[in-house]
Amino acid sequence: MKGKKFFAMLGAVAATGLLLAGCSGSGSAAGGGNQQSGNTIKIGGNFELSGNAAAYGQAMQRGTRLAIKQINKDGGVKVGNKKMKLKLVEKDNKSDNSQVASVASNLNTQSKVVATVGPITSGADLAALPNQTKAKVPFITPGGTQDSLTVQKNGKVQPYIFRSCFEDSYQGNALAKYVYNNMKLQKVAILADKSTDYGQGLTKAFKKEFKGQVVETQYYQAGDKDFQALLTKLKGKNFDAIFVPGYYSEAGLIVKQARQMGITAPILGADGFADPKLVKIAGKKNASNIYYTTHFDAKANDNAKAKAYMSLYKKTYNEQAGTFDSLAYDATYMIKQAIEDQKSADSTKIATGLANLKDFKGVTGTITMDKKHNPQKQVIIAKVDNGEEVSATAVK
Repeated sequence: MKGKKFFAMLGAVAATGLLLAGCSGSGSAAGGGNQQSGNTIKIGGNFELSGNAAAYGQAMQRGTRLAIKQINKDGGVKVGNKKMKLKLVEKDNKSDNSQVASVASNLNTQSKVVATVGPITSGADLAALPNQTKAKVPFITPGGTQDSLTVQKNGKVQPYIFRSCFEDSYQGNALAKYVYNNMKLQKVAILADKSTDYGQGLTKAFKKEFKGQVVETQYYQAGDKDFQALLTKLKGKNFDAIFVPGYYSEAGLIVKQARQMGITAPILGADGFADPKLVKIAGKKNASNIYYTTHFDAKANDNAKAKAYMSLYKKTYNEQAGTFDSLAYDATYMIKQAIEDQKSADSTKIATGLANLKDFKGVTGTITMDKKHNPQKQVIIAKVDNGEEVSATAVK
């Protein structure tokens, strides 16, 4: 995900610290970075708890909290010959990039965390990146999908940023293959968000991989409300489906207006569709014949860890687990795995452990980190009919 302005405004949620264990010593390692000793390891939470991205940030918070609670219940993190408990130090960045940078600095220099979960959008991740790199403290984004996010301008990898989500080109390629090979569709029209890197990146990836014909490409901007003129232009074309690389706020309106105009062809999307508000905006009757890529889905993720997580989440929060809480849950366990692999709570060694992560069994699938700090794992294609998800298919 990218940016902020595409999110619906949500009420502010106060950030609360989560104290799960006693105090421990912390400080800077001799070669830079932070290290922890004693009985606890402090993990940061740079969360969008209020502001435009609050829906995603709050999901991220729930997943992270649940992971830390479960890890500590199971005995904590094994560091060498001893077990240490995790403590979450969480702060609200208010979906504001200047606050994101301030929170990153505070977590790294004041709280001395050794790793952080969040923030969740690519724009926010870019704002946090300088302070994370300076402090030599790794962070994992559950939602920053911009391809260039983990790579420096000179082509070298950014050493302290990692993802638990896949990047835009990864899901754009997967969708293009699925549409052509599985759905057997030959002609696609595109109605893309031109105001975000997200929309542009998905459009580029889809066009590059799709073996059929892109018959027309039209563009809108985040915040637009009326898409009838653009849809009228597309309606006159011969297409099998419409691909809408954008976020639920605009995509929901596009679905609604397309169906009201009599366009019944499949509407395709990416993880920006993965929010219940898409159906709420479009209306259940209109939200049919919709396919989109996502990172996690209860119908497709049937491994034991996913099943246990979904049950635990339902029991804890009395609602179904979703995409971004699941990605945050995995991010927290990825940090745990990196600590145990390196036998160290030193932030620089945790970064090394994350870079070398291989065959990690997560809720969202089996993850191996590639050389650009992107997880290689399955993509889920979800289908929605009458406002309800009716199927989900895992695609390698």
